Amino acid sequence: MKINGPNHTNFNPYQKQINQQNNLKNSSKQQQDKVEISDHGKALQGADRTSEERQKYIDEIKAQIEDGSYKVDSNQAAKNLVDFFTDHRGE
Repeated sequence: MKINGPNHTNFNPYQKQINQQNNLKNSSKQQQDKVEISDHGKALQGADRTSEERQKYIDEIKAQIEDGSYKVDSNQAAKNLVDFFTDHRGE
């Protein structure tokens, strides 16, 4: 035998909150994330491709390193470093 008190037939005091949560879930499912890449970003994506001349130069250096004939000019490297940092100091 089941006994229900007065005014307790199918009454859930939290039903309004449950409905609000369900509505939020449904509305968030309809919205989707979207990513847009700027024109500058698209240009940078294409910039990572090396030209044939550059790739040829890279391959030559790799071959020299592998056979041990690659020599570093320390004076030129130091000069390039100094030039780079003096040119970019104000930026």
